[in-house]
Amino acid sequence: MSRFIIRILINAAALWVAAQLLSGITLAQDFVTILIVALVFGLVNAIIKPILTILSLPFIIVTLGLFTLVVNGLLLLLVDALTDGLTIAGFWWAVLGSIVISIVSMVLNSLFDEEND
Repeated sequence: MSRFIIRILINAAALWVAAQLLSGITLAQDFVTILIVALVFGLVNAIIKPILTILSLPFIIVTLGLFTLVVNGLLLLLVDALTDGLTIAGFWWAVLGSIVISIVSMVLNSLFDEEND
């Protein structure tokens, strides 16, 4: 259970950093709403991302993996549509946001994985 909470907090931090760095992404200011957006983001990534990745596998192979940026951007736009706490100005902002979120999540996950070892 604590691993799940850590993942939600990492998602929340990554979303917050993306909103701070990119003017096309707006995130609610209250902590509870940010946590709700992070929870929805985690659920979308856990449930829908594997399905979209399998369906788009030919495009991912042809583009040498770059199409995953499109998939991640679309998933971020889906989170925008499902929640009131996140607003994204357009597709390219979502792609840039997904890049920032991926980098921040990767760094934070590596920090927490090292602490658990």
